[in-house]
Amino acid sequence: MAVVDRGLFGSIRRTLVAVLCLAWLALPAAAAAGQVSPNKKNEPVKILEGFKNLSKESAQCVSCHREKTPGIYGMWGDSKHYRANVGCYECHKADPSDKDAIKHKDFVISVIVSPKDCSNCHEREVEEFDRSHHASAGNILGSLDNVLAEVVEGAPLLNGTSPVVTSGCMGCHGSIVRVNSDGSLNSASWPNTGIGRINPDGSKGACSACHLRHNFSAEQARHPDNCGRCHLGPDHPQKEIYEESVHGVAFRAHIDEMNMDSSKWIPGEDYTAAPTCATCHMSATKDLPVDHDIGSRISWNLRAPVSFKIDEKARKAGKQVKPWLERRKDMKSVCTSCHGRNIVDNFYEQLDSFVELFNDKFAIPAKKLITVLKQEKLIDPVKFNEKVEWTYFYLWHHEGRRARHGAAMLAPDYVHWEGMFEVAHRFYLEMVPEVKELIEKARRDGNARGADKVEALLDEILNSEMHRWFLGQKPPKAWSPKDDDNHGFKTGKKM
Repeated sequence: MAVVDRGLFGSIRRTLVAVLCLAWLALPAAAAAGQVSPNKKNEPVKILEGFKNLSKESAQCVSCHREKTPGIYGMWGDSKHYRANVGCYECHKADPSDKDAIKHKDFVISVIVSPKDCSNCHEREVEEFDRSHHASAGNILGSLDNVLAEVVEGAPLLNGTSPVVTSGCMGCHGSIVRVNSDGSLNSASWPNTGIGRINPDGSKGACSACHLRHNFSAEQARHPDNCGRCHLGPDHPQKEIYEESVHGVAFRAHIDEMNMDSSKWIPGEDYTAAPTCATCHMSATKDLPVDHDIGSRISWNLRAPVSFKIDEKARKAGKQVKPWLERRKDMKSVCTSCHGRNIVDNFYEQLDSFVELFNDKFAIPAKKLITVLKQEKLIDPVKFNEKVEWTYFYLWHHEGRRARHGAAMLAPDYVHWEGMFEVAHRFYLEMVPEVKELIEKARRDGNARGADKVEALLDEILNSEMHRWFLGQKPPKAWSPKDDDNHGFKTGKKM
C-alpha cells in the first residue's frame, strides 16, 4: 500500500485552491473585457407576454421570480392580487429615504410590506386593525412575560436579544424590526410576522400574520387553525377550547358545508353549520360589516389578573372608545344568526357570573396578598425569584385564563378541571401555605409589623363567606340533593 506524503499533499491542495480563487476573482474583469460570456443574471429580464397587463416594474419582477422563486410565484398566481394585476412592485416599492430601502436590480424596494403599504389599497381595513388590541401586541416586550423570556429563561446571545424572545414571544406578538447600517434586517428581529410587529416605517402590525403571504387568502384566514397559530397553550388555549366546544365539533363535522371561499360569507345565509373564530370576532353578519378590530365585539378582558370590562381603563384615562355594552350587543347579533335570544341572554348571564366569581373569590384576594407582601417587604422587588410569585402567576396567567376563556367559549372541561379546580388548588394548597411561611420568616427576621399586616389580611380573606369552609366553618348555601327543588332528581320521580 502506497504511503501518502500528507505535507506534500496539503501544499498541493492549498496551491490549487489559491489558483482557483484568483481565477474566480478575475471573472468579472474578464467579462467586462469581453473575454468571458456575461453571467445570465446580468442580462436584461425578458418580459413574458402573459404579464402585459401588470405594471412594467412588476412584469419584470414576476418574469424573473417565476423561475427564481416558483413557490412564491405560484401562491401569488392563486391570489386575488394576481387577478387584480397587483404585482411585486406595487407592494414592495420603497422610497430611497426609507430606513429599510435596498437596491434590487433596477428598483428600490423594501423586504417588509407593512400595514402602511397595504393601506394604499386597503385603507379602511388598516384603520380598523390599527385600533385593535392585535396592533398593540408588541407591548408585551415590556411585560412580566418578557422578563421570563429575556432573563429567567434566556440570555442576550442573539445580537443583544434572547433567542427565546426572538423565536418565541416575538413569533406571535411581533418584533421591533431593527435595520442594519446597510439596509439589511437584523436577525434578532427578522424574519418575523408577529401580529404586533413594529415596522421600520413606524406602522404597527403585520397583515401577513393572518393573511399568509403570498396568496393572502381570506378563506385561510377564516379557518380556526389560522388563529390557533398563536392562541393556544397553557395560558391562552383558545384553539383547544374551541375544539372541545360544540362549535368546534360542529365545524369539523361539517367543514364541507362551511362555504369558506364565499366573498360574502354571512352566517345564517352562506353557512349555518358552525361559527369559526373569525365568524364571532370580525366577519360580516346580516347586521354587521367585516371589522378588522378583533376586539370590537368583546365585552370582558379575560387576560388580566383581575378581569374588567373592556372599555374600563380607556374611559378612566379619558379616552373615547366603543362602550362594552355596545360591543356585547354586536356579539349577541352574531350569536342570534343561529340561536334564539333567550339562549344568548342566558349564556351571557352565566359568563358574567363566572367571571365575577373568579374575580371575587380568587383573583382579587390573591392580588391583595401579593401587593401587601411587596409593600411590607416580605418578598423582594426581583421578579420571579420567590416561589409565591410563580404561584400567583400560574393562578391568574395560566389556570385563571383557561377557566375564563373556557366559560366564554363553551368548553366545560377547561372551566372546571383545567380551570377552576387548578385555581383553587393553587390558592388553598400552595399560595396560602407559602404566605404563612413568609409571615413566620418575617417574624424571625424582626419584621413583626409587616408580618402582622399580612397575617391580618390573610385571616380576613380566609374568614370571608366564600373561603371560610377552608377553616371548617359553614360555607355559603349551595346546591344540595336535600333541597326541596331537587327532590324529584334525588328520588327519580317525575317532577
